[in-house]
Amino acid sequence: MKKIIVTGGIGYIGSHTYVDLLEHGFEVISIDNLCRSDKRIIDGIQKISGKEVRNYQIDLKNKKAVVDILQEHADAFGVIHFAAYKSVPESTLKPLMYYRNNMEGLYNILEGMQSAKIQNLIFSSSCSVYGFAKELPIRESTPLGEAQCPYARTKQQGEQVLMDVCKASALQVVLLRYFNPVGAHPSSEIGELSLDTPNNLVPFITQTAIGKREKLVVFGDDYPTRDGSCIRDYIHVCDIAHAHTLALQYLIREGSLKDNPEIFNLGTGTGMSVLEIIRAFERATGQKVNFSIGGRRPGDVIEAYADNHKAKEKLGWEIQYSLEDMMLSAWNWEKKLAQPA
Repeated sequence: MKKIIVTGGIGYIGSHTYVDLLEHGFEVISIDNLCRSDKRIIDGIQKISGKEVRNYQIDLKNKKAVVDILQEHADAFGVIHFAAYKSVPESTLKPLMYYRNNMEGLYNILEGMQSAKIQNLIFSSSCSVYGFAKELPIRESTPLGEAQCPYARTKQQGEQVLMDVCKASALQVVLLRYFNPVGAHPSSEIGELSLDTPNNLVPFITQTAIGKREKLVVFGDDYPTRDGSCIRDYIHVCDIAHAHTLALQYLIREGSLKDNPEIFNLGTGTGMSVLEIIRAFERATGQKVNFSIGGRRPGDVIEAYADNHKAKEKLGWEIQYSLEDMMLSAWNWEKKLAQPA
């Protein structure tokens, strides 16, 4: 049983990955200060897995604490680094907070790994690094474009830091570029937890449908797309989570990467517009969504969807969850949150 350290292990994708790793025989240690999550997710992981969650509630900007934890677990095979702020609009309003949190946290993890001689890292990246991609579908070889927000720029800079460190050390890195994770665990015990106003589409849809929000605003219907709204590649969070387990197994199997870092896109390969997602939710759940059309939102890319052939071929990754699964699981999670504690 190999030990894996997961930063942001109580967050949205981190918690689903925590569960998937346990299901595939890994021992998991989490580092998460719970600033964007809470104890409900810890309880949910424990209910699903039947195992106690091991989480260090510290901030990754605390370098000494990070180094101490990694040295304590120097027998770990590797680190999966999720912990970062991820909101596009928030990053445009608070760029310094994003640069400090996302970059300083990465630096401290890397220094802690060097100190503990842990040599394998899976980095949580994003399709936002491609900017306004000039070709679709987006391949791993697609040139990176101008970042459209500070969040995206921290992911670009994080990837570049890792490329430089790989050249100068024995570090082995897999970069996973997610498209748009949605949905929740089929058990409804864990899902996307929006502690404030949601920044992502699907939680806003579910909160509007259940009555927490008066209406959903669609940011623009005048884009050059088939219905005027932005197009994204929406993928179930459990499919994203399992890709991390497969990436670890790939690192174990390969030993030494020929391409280091090795990059994989994680998406379904199909683009869906905002308006199409709203209609898909209504069809899957039978719930109507009150929405209106607003102006464009700064930092939004018009259209992005993945070419996922590389992940399928090299990691053995296959999409298990449909669009209906995504919408139903998100709705069931929202209804679970509405139940009395």
